[in-house]
Amino acid sequence: MTDDLFRNRLENMIDLRHGLVKLAGIMPWEKVCQAVESYIPAAMPTDKAKGNGLFGDVVLAGKASNAGQPALPTRLLVGLHYLKHAYDCSDDEVVERWAENPYWQFFTGEEFFQTKLPCDSSSLTRWRQRIGDGGVEEMLAATIAVAKGLKIVKEADLQKVIIDTTVQEKAIAYPTDSRLIEKAREALVKAAEENRLTLRQNYNRVAPVLARQAGRYAHARQFKRMRRTIKKQRTLAGRIVRDIERQIDGKPEIITKLAGLLCRVKRILTQQPKDKNKLYALHAPEVECIAKGKAKQPYEFGVKVGIAVTHKQGLIVGARSFPGNPYDGDTLAEQLEQVGILTETQPATVFVDLGYRAREHDGTEIIHRGKLKRLTRAQRKALKRRQAVEPVIGHLKSDHRMERNWLKGAIGDAIHAVLCACGYNLRLLLRHLALLFARIWAVMLAIKINSDCRPTISVA
Repeated sequence: MTDDLFRNRLENMIDLRHGLVKLAGIMPWEKVCQAVESYIPAAMPTDKAKGNGLFGDVVLAGKASNAGQPALPTRLLVGLHYLKHAYDCSDDEVVERWAENPYWQFFTGEEFFQTKLPCDSSSLTRWRQRIGDGGVEEMLAATIAVAKGLKIVKEADLQKVIIDTTVQEKAIAYPTDSRLIEKAREALVKAAEENRLTLRQNYNRVAPVLARQAGRYAHARQFKRMRRTIKKQRTLAGRIVRDIERQIDGKPEIITKLAGLLCRVKRILTQQPKDKNKLYALHAPEVECIAKGKAKQPYEFGVKVGIAVTHKQGLIVGARSFPGNPYDGDTLAEQLEQVGILTETQPATVFVDLGYRAREHDGTEIIHRGKLKRLTRAQRKALKRRQAVEPVIGHLKSDHRMERNWLKGAIGDAIHAVLCACGYNLRLLLRHLALLFARIWAVMLAIKINSDCRPTISVA
């Protein structure tokens, strides 16, 4: 590109010693963009026809029309997702901060400083849905490749990993029966209005009062009154369900639209407190109740996630969601499979906690404190670093958005876990680049001081 008289080049505005500037020059952008684009589905072929374009008829002959908006650069979208999880931003925040931060713009491939938003925040949502969990795993593999290229981790370091599981909580309210029934009633009333169904009564005045009463009775520990109030709520919601079913009988187009909602509402109205596979959120049926044994928070509502880090440096080499709340030991084989794909190295030794005991894997040695008497002195010493995965999980939740997942569905759980790991690895790379530059600067300063202090010999 030629110089523009009215715009400033980013390289003239920023400090080229900044970590993001250095990392932008090290990242294998072309390779990661090609890998991510391979997961984007191709446009559906169409028959030869004519469509109305912006400047007249557009011929559609076996390919998508060219009259639409051009696609955003893949490097921009990949970089925005890296920055989003590295600096704990939402979709709206990351595009707003991008327009104000020249270092972020340089990292995503811009040459001139931009004063407008790079894209609408909804474009990030649609792009994530298109690339799926396979595309974001390619982004995580790129951060691991950069760490190997910078000698932060060596091939021998990838032979030893630590694996543990945690809970990635979903963005839902605490699931009480009273709140779930009231949300179900509100969803039914809204769906009836959208489909032009006239309800006999919608209970918009009575039902919210009952919901408030149930909460107050629970707080006062008056459980008989609370259960009686919840029973009334179920009765009112059940009346609306039956009213809607009578009106849509014989209307297949409306039955198809409301079938999923009615199924979930009936599930909420019939489930009992001790039932298995309960529905904990009307809009997120994939949410599970997971007990982790914590005194402060005995139950967490979300999905189980496995995290694998290197034994020495703490680089994340695997992050995977496991729907269905499986036993920790049953996730070991899938977690090791992902680590082998991302690092191109099969781990020889894995350090785990007692949740993985009685589990073995071909070609991999599983070490935990249940085998303490059979371990060598070196293995016992290495086992002491098993707890190093705990602060990594803590930083993922507090600094990289894993504490609350806002993405929709089971695929959103899988994508979010991997993107959080990408953000953690990016910050780790920035810290190592800062240390590396500080060492180089110290050596250059020492050489300069020695050269200035060297005595000069004058020749008479």
